[in-house]
Amino acid sequence: MWLLSAILAMAMLVSCSGESVRGKAGEFRGADQPGSAPIEFAPPSPETIPGSQLGERIRLGYQIVVNTQEYAKPYVGNRLNCTNCHLDGGLNPNAASFVGLAAVYPEYRTRNARVNTLADRVNECFERSLNGRALPPDSSKLQAVVAYITWLSHGVPSGATLPWRGLQFIESRRPLDPANGKNVFTNKCAFCHGSDGLGTMAAPPVWGPQSYTIAADMARVTVAAAFIKSNMPRSWGWSLSDDDAYDVAAYVNSQPRPDFADKIRDWPKGGKPADTPY
Repeated sequence: MWLLSAILAMAMLVSCSGESVRGKAGEFRGADQPGSAPIEFAPPSPETIPGSQLGERIRLGYQIVVNTQEYAKPYVGNRLNCTNCHLDGGLNPNAASFVGLAAVYPEYRTRNARVNTLADRVNECFERSLNGRALPPDSSKLQAVVAYITWLSHGVPSGATLPWRGLQFIESRRPLDPANGKNVFTNKCAFCHGSDGLGTMAAPPVWGPQSYTIAADMARVTVAAAFIKSNMPRSWGWSLSDDDAYDVAAYVNSQPRPDFADKIRDWPKGGKPADTPY
């Protein structure tokens, strides 16, 4: 668990440093509800993981998140790990953090027009972002991921507004320019993600058959731009302008990636975001 301890320490350092928690994938951060008390970003210490079967489940959940390819390979259809989007094992407050997330579920989602459990949301990521298949409801792996997120949510009251949830929406001040996005990608991103976008040992593929599907949240330009702005290049978040972040997102998401057959069932009651690519 030394790695988890190190990541937790880094997450706390980021949240307490000058790199503020600015930036909900697909559903962006909103203003706090009137009258609601502010909630601090305070993930629990690894020492609080119980030395019991529950503790083992939490530890397995962490491993599945950071080493999805190894611990949940039968359910993954590409080369991504959960932590590629939920950075630092879901502990990065600027990258769709898992901290406190269990407190907001069950939650109604317009994409499938029903109330979703936390397990439903986890499986949605496996199917869409990992281009895989849902873990069975009684799967020990699914229960482990839920246990890990629930542990990270300890002390957060049910229904709380999480200031750090998801991603911070940004705006482009001009029409998208994928050509500029290609140039920025070449200069700032290709070293890690590869000039062909198919990934390297340093970073995952951002397009092609081994990347996220057309129905993943990251396939929306607004979502990808928000993620890029606050986190990329890695360890140099907030260094790109909003316009450049949008251009890179437009370029990356214009490239080929896996389809998702069940997308025809999305937003049955309307409300599809304008930048949905299907």
